[in-house]
Amino acid sequence: MATEQLTAEQVLAHVDQAGGTIDDSRTLSPVQPLTLEEQLQRIESSTSDEQDKQALQEEEAAHKAASAWQLSLQGILLSLQSKEMVQFTSIEKQPVYLTLDGRQTVRLGSPEYRLWSLLPSSGEGVAQAELESSLGKDTFKLAQARAFRNKMARRLPDGTFARSEASLTEPIQDDAKTELLEIAKTGTLSGEGADKKLAELKKRKMIAQRKLLYFSVTKGPQFALQVQKLETDLTAEMLASGSWKKAAFKKYNFDAEGVLPPAGALHPLLKVREEFRHIFFDMGFTEMPTNRFVDSSFWCFDSIFVPQQHPARDVQDTFFVADPPAAKEVPEDYLKRVVEVHENGAYGSIGYRYPFSRSVTEKLVLRTHTTAVSSAMLHQIANQPDGFKPAKLFSIDRVFRNEAVDATHLAEFHQVEGVVADYGITLGDLIGFMQVFFSKMGVKNLRFKPAYNPYTEPSLEIFSYHEGLKKWVEIGNSGMFRPEMLRPMGLPEGVNVLGWGLSLERPTMIRYGVKDIRHLVGHKVPLESVEKAPAVRF
Repeated sequence: MATEQLTAEQVLAHVDQAGGTIDDSRTLSPVQPLTLEEQLQRIESSTSDEQDKQALQEEEAAHKAASAWQLSLQGILLSLQSKEMVQFTSIEKQPVYLTLDGRQTVRLGSPEYRLWSLLPSSGEGVAQAELESSLGKDTFKLAQARAFRNKMARRLPDGTFARSEASLTEPIQDDAKTELLEIAKTGTLSGEGADKKLAELKKRKMIAQRKLLYFSVTKGPQFALQVQKLETDLTAEMLASGSWKKAAFKKYNFDAEGVLPPAGALHPLLKVREEFRHIFFDMGFTEMPTNRFVDSSFWCFDSIFVPQQHPARDVQDTFFVADPPAAKEVPEDYLKRVVEVHENGAYGSIGYRYPFSRSVTEKLVLRTHTTAVSSAMLHQIANQPDGFKPAKLFSIDRVFRNEAVDATHLAEFHQVEGVVADYGITLGDLIGFMQVFFSKMGVKNLRFKPAYNPYTEPSLEIFSYHEGLKKWVEIGNSGMFRPEMLRPMGLPEGVNVLGWGLSLERPTMIRYGVKDIRHLVGHKVPLESVEKAPAVRF
């Protein structure tokens, strides 16, 4: 529906003719939405669903045309307001109208009332099939639930439906139809419980709302009937001729947002990663080098006392490198001590009692956890020239596991790991570290559950109470590294090492409200979401 738009000068003339104030800009529009009287007349005269649909389409078209006209007027008003020629206020309303279901209810009655009307006043039962034939299966389903809820009908022992005992003696009113007629006449409901009744009708999809925007307009301090062109630049010619003295300049809009320069953006994972790094640095940790994505099975498994028959080392869980298939070298002296612990045990352990295979330990894999890095670093600090010194180390980097990809799992993800090596530290120190570390993330309600890991004893799973999910969820794993892992490295007696780890993806998904990990990492990630992702602070 095409309508002629006003010019800026025409708007100014209307304001002047109205005495300087237009209370309702709808009076200027050549197209108006249908009035309540016109809509009511259509509703009451309708005899079919087709007529109701046609009436709704025409009403919607008129409303859209009127709204489009007001939006175009808004652009003109904004321009005039920037020149201080007018001032205006936006007024927004959401009038209620009857939907197709609502109009059908006015014409035929509500589903529950129609069901009640089909039931004999004598109290005799009517078979469900007969009622479905009269009302239709979908309408009967709705009517049955409402009729039972409103105590209008009951089911007899033989499975038939009858009027409720109360409605046999007292007349039943079709409240829904009465309320819809009042809305059609007045645009709303009045009286006690009106808001609740409107909400119920809206829930039943018998009524809906349309957005309606219009304006009140008054003269501004620079009001005139003609729009003067404002200069936007002070030029050399204007300075030379002196014309700038009489020129009218457009005021700077200091509230306007400038054009964002093209720039790169950190991925949400990297933003959360930086926050974790700052937490570790704040606690005095040093970051470990994690650039070895491909590592030998010795560092990934054997050095941390994982037996060579462990299921995690199968092809179903680990990515093995085909070319080259094996590491060129492993530290021989250290390997001998590791072999001895695996085969025969030591340091209070009986070991695993199996023949250790060198070919297995030399196999190259994509590292399955960053503990491979921690193991190499612990071996390094145990054998440094000036002897062992206490250390606090952390790493955040990618690990790889042969897992099926779904909403919560990827074959490639990030692991956050921290280790502390010192004399005499205990499980109590581990729990204390956990409480401090997670409190810096804003997580303070923790619980610890005993668990099993091949290379830590005791081991603890870390749980936090999730306020949104209203339940305890696992957020990490931790433990004290076993002597069978530490002593072959060369760490002196009395030195204990505690460690903990968690994923980077899970807290990132929680922080950014991502439900499917594939929408955080991978080809499905929209670049716009990366550019607009806010900074994160724990």
